[in-house]
Amino acid sequence: MDGEARDPGYVDLGFARVDTDRLSRTGDPEVVYAAGKTPDEVVAVVGTLRAAAPHRPALVTRADPATVAAVRSRWPGAQVEATTVVVGELPPARGLVAVVTAGTSDAPVAAEAATTARVFGADVVRVVDVGVAGLHRVLDARPVLQDADIAIVVAGMEGALPSVVGGLVGTPVVAVPTSVGYGASFGGLSALLGMLNSCAAGVVVCNIDNGFGAGVFAARIARRMHAGAVEPR
Repeated sequence: MDGEARDPGYVDLGFARVDTDRLSRTGDPEVVYAAGKTPDEVVAVVGTLRAAAPHRPALVTRADPATVAAVRSRWPGAQVEATTVVVGELPPARGLVAVVTAGTSDAPVAAEAATTARVFGADVVRVVDVGVAGLHRVLDARPVLQDADIAIVVAGMEGALPSVVGGLVGTPVVAVPTSVGYGASFGGLSALLGMLNSCAAGVVVCNIDNGFGAGVFAARIARRMHAGAVEPR
């Protein structure tokens, strides 16, 4: 009606314009990237997202200890893993994402991917420390990889594990290079280039240390493959 104020689709907090319309556009709410924000700013953005969509959890990525403490002070039930914080109840899970790590040093990026996938509505199974330095370990995990709808494979050093997984199973693979490695790894560039040059079919690649991007992509694929399994909220 004439004279009614139009909802702009965002909330202006002064330091940030929080996109409250993203849920209706994409099916998933905005996520808070904590790096570069103060703890108080992160709490303000999370509060805005929770008010706009209380039925969906708010996800914070790359949170430092001070930010984690601030969020937990405001929401004591917040779930924390590595540098991710989740405020609110996780949605029903549809589909299965396998999150695979080459080594334990890759765990923080894998944790970001796994938490993101759960917040975005997929179930997650983890396969840890199965790098190519001991191929018998990933061979033992083959049944798990075959059962998943999609696999996120996280590796540093030379980044060979996604190619191995892609050659073992027909499960689509999202490769995530990490900045783990010695000098010639160039902060993950060697792993990134190795993954981009994979000879295995069905492997796509995210940016260095981008567990969040891999988690979103994998969850959306898994959800669509099982769209009728759980009634969406």
